[in-house]
Amino acid sequence: QVQLVESGGGLVQAGGSLRLSCTVSGRTSTSSAMGWFRQAPGKDRDIVAAISWGGGSTSYADSVKGRFTISRNVAENTLYLQMNSLKPEDTAVYYCAAYNFRVLPTTQTPNYWGQGTLVTVSS
Repeated sequence: QVQLVESGGGLVQAGGSLRLSCTVSGRTSTSSAMGWFRQAPGKDRDIVAAISWGGGSTSYADSVKGRFTISRNVAENTLYLQMNSLKPEDTAVYYCAAYNFRVLPTTQTPNYWGQGTLVTVSS
């Protein structure tokens, strides 16, 4: 079993920055590809960014390219999402996710989810 706990959400003005963290524990904590998803009110949960198990490969949704950076500290079992130049449309609950494989995810559904952390961007 894998446990994921997000932190770092909050209220920020447009143009500001936040860094989300996800602490990972469990049997696959150091060998999983991972990702960040988000779900705005009334909308589907969509992928924001993904990273391979070693951190060598990353991918981003077009809407966040150049503004968000996904990274991981394998030694500390922590996943990060640095979010810069935030926009009101980035407002959503952000979820950390883990997969039962190591390569960069594409369209696969994650195997494990965190509880989510709310990010609110005011205009």
